[in-house]
Amino acid sequence: MNSSFRTDSPLPAVSAYRVLVVDDNLDGATTLSMLLEFSGYQVRSAYDGLAALKAVDEFHPHAIVLDIGLPGLDGYEVARRLRGNQSDVVLIALTGYGQESDRERSRKAGFDHHFVKPTDPRTLCDVLHRSVTSRESSRS
Repeated sequence: MNSSFRTDSPLPAVSAYRVLVVDDNLDGATTLSMLLEFSGYQVRSAYDGLAALKAVDEFHPHAIVLDIGLPGLDGYEVARRLRGNQSDVVLIALTGYGQESDRERSRKAGFDHHFVKPTDPRTLCDVLHRSVTSRESSRS
């Protein structure tokens, strides 16, 4: 993995944080999972909406990086179901859908952030880290 994915400023250890990566593109999911593992996160992957919901119940992630265009249940529906269950997991859309209407739909579904593929991995990791640590510190 390329060291350019590292941040310049020291960040608190992330090894206690679990991240679920959901994407029907196996290569994309694998690459992002490797990047996040390299960054210190505990990572699991799922490849469709139903598998994502099952993984949430089993893995209890702090954050989910979720593609919207999934087979079966799309990412919008996964987000709505999670928010309907009062889940406070950090939801990050990572999708090919980048129109303002797509961003509005993701906000309404309950996503905290919306990134369009391809995205800068460093920016994604920084937002993920800030979101998870902020959410966790507000619980304390």
